[in-house]
Amino acid sequence: MVSDIAVDPRLRDPAWTRRVGTTLAVVVLLWPIMVASEFKPWLLFDRQSLNATWRFVASFFPPSADAEFLRLLLRETWVTMAIATTGLTLAWIAAVPLTLVGTARLSQSSIGRPMGRLPLVIRHAVRWLLVFLRSVPELVWALLFVRVVGLGPTAGVLAIALTYTGMLGKVYAEVLESSDAAPTESLLRNGASRLQAFLYGALPQNAPELVSYTVFRWECAVRSSVIMGFVGGGGLGQQIDMSMKMLDGGQVSMMLLAFVVLVAAADRASRLLRGMLA
Repeated sequence: MVSDIAVDPRLRDPAWTRRVGTTLAVVVLLWPIMVASEFKPWLLFDRQSLNATWRFVASFFPPSADAEFLRLLLRETWVTMAIATTGLTLAWIAAVPLTLVGTARLSQSSIGRPMGRLPLVIRHAVRWLLVFLRSVPELVWALLFVRVVGLGPTAGVLAIALTYTGMLGKVYAEVLESSDAAPTESLLRNGASRLQAFLYGALPQNAPELVSYTVFRWECAVRSSVIMGFVGGGGLGQQIDMSMKMLDGGQVSMMLLAFVVLVAAADRASRLLRGMLA
């Protein structure tokens, strides 16, 4: 009976050959990539690596809890939140007008009217600007601005502002382009401007999604602000880097705990805001 079932064509997977072939193709393609990345996970289980890891983790206990350090921790946590919020605010201020200019849905060309050469050039220039801004990671921008404005939160704020301008502008434009075209087209056909078409046609139907994504990006900015601190962008990241250089594991562990609490609080606030908009 087993052999009958095995050869029964009705029980065979008609796509198994394609699936196996796809799996083999993926493995063949990924193998040189893994070799080029020097991915060697077995090194983590080397005796020397395990001993170094144990000494490093053991230095984290007990976490530092003296009053002076806790005051420093609270101040740097507040600075981290300020970097993320200010950077995202600047990004939003820049992304909104760029989105209005670069979105075809809000243009007269979307209803079949001819578009001048200059507006077309400006639209493409804005789109390429957004591509450029989001292509450069915020960590790279932070390294550049540290050289320009020096160590401190200003470099982190500017780095987040530039990268997130590109991210917000791209997603805002995609949301508007994928929405129902009828309201904006109706307004444009009746002589409305680009701004009026956005405010009274596109924004009402897309506001929850736009705000939800903006809040999500704020949550990401909190994480980014900590990472940029390692290159001199201020906040918790910079203090963690300094404590690690001084081999003070207790301070590092307490700041890591504060970072976990900070990200969890940001995630909770993000969920609450998105829930209110749902």
